[in-house]
Amino acid sequence: MTEPDLARGVRALAFAARRLERATGDLTLAQFRVLALVSAGDERSSLVAERLAVARPTITAVVDGLVERGFVTREAVAGDRRSQRLVVTAAGRGALAQAEASMAAAIREVLDDTRDPDAVVRALLDLDDALSAFYARRLAARSRA
Repeated sequence: MTEPDLARGVRALAFAARRLERATGDLTLAQFRVLALVSAGDERSSLVAERLAVARPTITAVVDGLVERGFVTREAVAGDRRSQRLVVTAAGRGALAQAEASMAAAIREVLDDTRDPDAVVRALLDLDDALSAFYARRLAARSRA
C-alpha cells in the first residue's frame, strides 16, 4: 500500500462518515456511537470514553442527552458506590436499530458504485476487528500502567 493510496482511503472514510452522519435520523453521530458501544457491552462511561478517545466530561454530556431522551439509564454497580453502569433501554435499542438501518441504506447507495460491494463490506468488518483489537490493547496497557 502506498502513502497516496492510504491518504485517499482516509479521505474516503472521512467523506463516508459525513454521509453516515446525515443518515442517523434524530440521533447525533456521538449519540449513535455511545448507544452502539453500550449496547455491545461497554457499560461504563470510562470504557466508552476510552474507546472513543474522548474525555469523560464529553461522554457525560452525550450520556446526559441520551438519558433525557429515555434511550439510556444509569444504574448503580453492586459493591461500588461511585460507579454507574449504562444500560440501553428498549427505546434506545429502537433508536439504534432505526439509525443503523438508515445508515446502512445510505452507504448501500454508495456501495452500488463500487467494483465489489461484498469486498468493501468484508474490509469494513476487518477494520472493525482491527479497531476492537487496537482498543483492547490500549486499555490493557493503561490498566498495567
